[in-house]
Amino acid sequence: MFRTSVATISAAMMAAYLTVAAITPLAAQQPPAGQPPQGRGEGRRGGGGPRGPAAIPYDEYTGFVKIFDGTSLKNWDGDPGFWRVEDGAIVGESTEANPVKQNTFIIYRGGEPGDFDLKAEFRINASNSGIQYRSVQVPADDKTGKWVLKGYQADIDFNNTYTGMLYEERARMIVALRGQVGLLAEPQRGAIASTGTADELKQVIKVNDWNQFHVIARGSTLIHILDGRVTAVLVDDEAKNRTLKGLLGFQIHVGPPMKVEFRNVYLKTL
Repeated sequence: MFRTSVATISAAMMAAYLTVAAITPLAAQQPPAGQPPQGRGEGRRGGGGPRGPAAIPYDEYTGFVKIFDGTSLKNWDGDPGFWRVEDGAIVGESTEANPVKQNTFIIYRGGEPGDFDLKAEFRINASNSGIQYRSVQVPADDKTGKWVLKGYQADIDFNNTYTGMLYEERARMIVALRGQVGLLAEPQRGAIASTGTADELKQVIKVNDWNQFHVIARGSTLIHILDGRVTAVLVDDEAKNRTLKGLLGFQIHVGPPMKVEFRNVYLKTL
């Protein structure tokens, strides 16, 4: 289970590797005379080195359940003035004639997953959106309205300034920028490693086209993967502030007119 920090895991793996390297005599690493070096036999390309595990494609959905049927909003709850189904996608749209006065969400009512994998494709044409998870619904009043969520968000914005980062709506706000491995553990709070620069990771994000978002939640560890790149990791050890299960949802952000679409939404709960 991912119930320890990435830094701790990495340190343990590196220590194990260095220990093995230190105690293995160089002669024992060489093949017997007349035999090819290990790992360079038939069927290998590109020279030596350890063979890694096979890549798992994004569209491998073993164990997943499709939670949007592509034709209706069954098990989804949002303001019908802003959310609809169109061309096999959940569409959220605001216009000049029909603006959102505050962030509004469409909420998945099929459960409140804790440890899970979520895969969804999105496309956005302006402004800001996000995928909410492990969230709670804010009680409705004159200020918040009916469909408002508080909690973790896999951030999305048209300019890709924030897309991929981990934001906490109505709470701790930015907790891991794009490219950061973040740690929240009183009294420590900040980045402990990097998955790449924000600008480098921005290059993989498609503009005005479909992107693939994969969110992984395991205990206190949260991982965002966007178009095959890890864009944010958070180890949230702030027990008083974190949530370990909750609602899923999609967001329309207050601001200028916008349209965001989500399709091929799959969930695997553990």
